[in-house]
Amino acid sequence: METAKKMTLFGLVWPIMIELFLQFMIGTADTLMVSRISDDAVAVVGISNQFFQAVIMLFVLISSGAGIVISQKLGAGKEEEARKVASMAFTLTLGLGVVVSLLLYFGVDLFVYFLHVPTSLHEMTRQYIQIVGSGTIVMAAVLTLSTIIRSTGNTKGTMLVAIGMNIIHIIGNYVFIFGALGLPKWGLFGVSLSTVGSRVIALFVLFYIFRKTFSTLITWSDLREFHRGLLKEVAKVGLPMAVSSASWTLSQVVLFSMVATMGAEQLTARTYLNTMESFSFLAGWSFAMAVQIQVAHLFGAGQMEKAYRSLYKALFWGEIVVVANTLLLFLFGKHIVGAFTDNNQIITIVAGVMAMNLILQPLKMWNMPLNNALNAVGETKFVMYVSIGVMWIFAVGGTYVFGLKFGWLLHGVYIAMIFDEAIRGFLAQRRWMARKKLPKAVVSTSSITAHL
Repeated sequence: METAKKMTLFGLVWPIMIELFLQFMIGTADTLMVSRISDDAVAVVGISNQFFQAVIMLFVLISSGAGIVISQKLGAGKEEEARKVASMAFTLTLGLGVVVSLLLYFGVDLFVYFLHVPTSLHEMTRQYIQIVGSGTIVMAAVLTLSTIIRSTGNTKGTMLVAIGMNIIHIIGNYVFIFGALGLPKWGLFGVSLSTVGSRVIALFVLFYIFRKTFSTLITWSDLREFHRGLLKEVAKVGLPMAVSSASWTLSQVVLFSMVATMGAEQLTARTYLNTMESFSFLAGWSFAMAVQIQVAHLFGAGQMEKAYRSLYKALFWGEIVVVANTLLLFLFGKHIVGAFTDNNQIITIVAGVMAMNLILQPLKMWNMPLNNALNAVGETKFVMYVSIGVMWIFAVGGTYVFGLKFGWLLHGVYIAMIFDEAIRGFLAQRRWMARKKLPKAVVSTSSITAHL
């Protein structure tokens, strides 16, 4: 477990940021390699991965609920309780992962229909979702183990595993797409196998780290134990986050299905934009993940004033990094997308929407750490109510009105997303500033301290 000396904002941020940045670079290379198959293959991976990202977010937020409780317990010096929560979280996620894997495998036709995938892409999309989707249990386990390990302050371990996993994935892509080492060129089918295979390897490594994360080794019998009191604590934090997650997942599926009805060029352009925007998004998300860990530790230790101030430090530095990244994206985005495709219509669409990220990405950076900090102190119900209401009215409803009814297509989608982020950020900021309404900090007997 990480020592108090290392429980600083930047001590937590830099491994997370490196991990996410390398994932972005490898994801970009992944898209570039898939583009060598065809633009249709890029569209299939784009709509499928957007769908999988929504599914992933379900597990991220569910596991984050357990992660918050683990951080709070460690901050309060209750390591044994944190260990029990970690064991239960892993077991529960495995069960949910099995259910989702079966749904995606056997219900693939329903999902393809619901996503409004163009008819010409049906078969490719069906195959990709079926193979990658059946490996959801592996993806869920990897995410949960990573969250648990990070919650103890060990962000370096998950960084190294993620690096290894993505390198294996890229090598697998190269072998299967280009037929290296004498193997047949399996195209998109090979990409899906590479995705699942690299996650399986990462799962074994993370499970090894997970067992040794706490002072007492986690055994197989620990994974079968359930502690009702601790489960209630996790549910109190995790259930509102899970509802928020389910709502977000469904809203993203609906939103992306609306983009799919705009035509293959708009869909492919959104895929390329999503890849490039990750360059800005990952910086904000790394600060949001770090501040959640730090605030939860401080809250558990009863140091609410430090927890309150730590958020603003994360916001200050995070906005600087995000604005710089977004400016680079704006200046060079047209040239970047030209490396992926020679379709001038797609390039024109991307270039036309790119400037809107100068507003959207800083708003995301404002919103993410605020919501994570509120979750870390137990304000998960507030975040849930705001997320459900604002997302469906402004993000989904706005996309329908601006994107489809007004015919503004992707420009309309981005206008809707800007309204969504701005309103949620404003409401979260007001809640954080109203300190008296926040839950009372837990008095700690711990020697574990998170430093600013």
